[in-house]
Amino acid sequence: MTDISTATAETIGSPSSVCDVLARLDDIGNEPRYVGKLSAHDNGMLEVTGFEYPIGYSGRVIATDGREISAEVVGFKGAKTLMIPMVQDAPLRSGSRVSPYAKSNQAAVGEALFGRIIGPMGEPIDGKGPILTTETVPLAGQEDNVLRRASVSRPIDIGIRGINGLLTMGQGQRMAIIAGSGVGKSMLINQILDGVVADVVVVGLIGERGREVNDFVSRRRGLKGSVPTVTVAVPADHSPSSRLKAAYRATAIAEHFRSKGLSVVLVIDSLTRVAHAQREIGLAAGEPPTMKGYPPSALSLIPRLIERAGNDSDSGGSITAIYTVLADGDDLDDPVVDSARAIADGHIILSRPLAEQGIFPAIDVGKSISRVAVDIIEPEHQEAQLHFRRLWSIYEENRDLVLMGAYQAGNDSSIDEALASWPMLIEFIKQKPRELVDFQTSVGQLSSLFSS
Repeated sequence: MTDISTATAETIGSPSSVCDVLARLDDIGNEPRYVGKLSAHDNGMLEVTGFEYPIGYSGRVIATDGREISAEVVGFKGAKTLMIPMVQDAPLRSGSRVSPYAKSNQAAVGEALFGRIIGPMGEPIDGKGPILTTETVPLAGQEDNVLRRASVSRPIDIGIRGINGLLTMGQGQRMAIIAGSGVGKSMLINQILDGVVADVVVVGLIGERGREVNDFVSRRRGLKGSVPTVTVAVPADHSPSSRLKAAYRATAIAEHFRSKGLSVVLVIDSLTRVAHAQREIGLAAGEPPTMKGYPPSALSLIPRLIERAGNDSDSGGSITAIYTVLADGDDLDDPVVDSARAIADGHIILSRPLAEQGIFPAIDVGKSISRVAVDIIEPEHQEAQLHFRRLWSIYEENRDLVLMGAYQAGNDSSIDEALASWPMLIEFIKQKPRELVDFQTSVGQLSSLFSS
């Protein structure tokens, strides 16, 4: 890399050398050419000249305090390149220089990552020293032939009775957990990670509270004999580019272990924060907002990220992916919720009324579905599932009628059965935070209670 302190004017404009930066920190909200305003952060946009690199490429800018600040290309304005810094409060000034950083689009992978917590750029943040890896893979993944994606053919044990029995997940499935704030998404994720049966677990904590990141790490360290885990964490107060990088890095690490023939469980918490990060970047780069202020790039990012998970027929490995999705204001028609629900292989809706009654996990069975369950479970299991869902649906449809006293017992045998079975339905989905129920036990309990 060219020494920044000795770079000459002749090198400016060459993509292979140090380039000039017009480090003009625009206040995006005050720029009339932008139709949106960055919602969560007071980010600045760097306008760069002579940096002829594609979108997604990174450079390093020297701040006035001597720090090297990474910045990512997010768009173009005429002959200028638009970049967003990874650090929001960095003291940058006009006339600073930037150098290309080729490794920014690569993710270091390998078994040295097991048990480690890394940041969005792959840097260790757990205080355990450097991570010695020898392999790298592209952050954005490699485009594969769609025919390499094998079908989901066998179930995976999640350790949650309500999911194993009623919303059976398959190895290589992509599942979305959808809920409003405070309904138990993080609690359910922790339960799943305690009981899931896999070779490797990769967790991306994207845009979460710093306290929750620390609580998650402490909980995982306290477990003995757990699955080897790699954690990529970036709190909510980091830049949108950092949040995107973390999601890509977690997915790339999972892809590497899948290519080795391993069964990988990938958890992204949360997909909504990833979409919010892309929304901030898109609006800053001048994209027009569409549904609820989301630019097209924010919604198109969701299928690109989710489609990277699944089974690999060549290696025999798999990525079973679980994405949490925050339904803002409990709106299940939110664009991010709708996009995730459309592309995933199933979704679990968490119910606020059930959570308020102290029922955890607060799974709304009637609104949740696993699209691969019918292909991977036995006929007796499927029969019990259908019976359970029928009773749940009948109760939900007639609950108001019963509460108003407009229904008299004995008028409809189906309603009578649903009313009598409701306590048993609730007891089946309830599970204590540290309690684990394996797949065979879950299926056996469901079949014994709800077989026709």
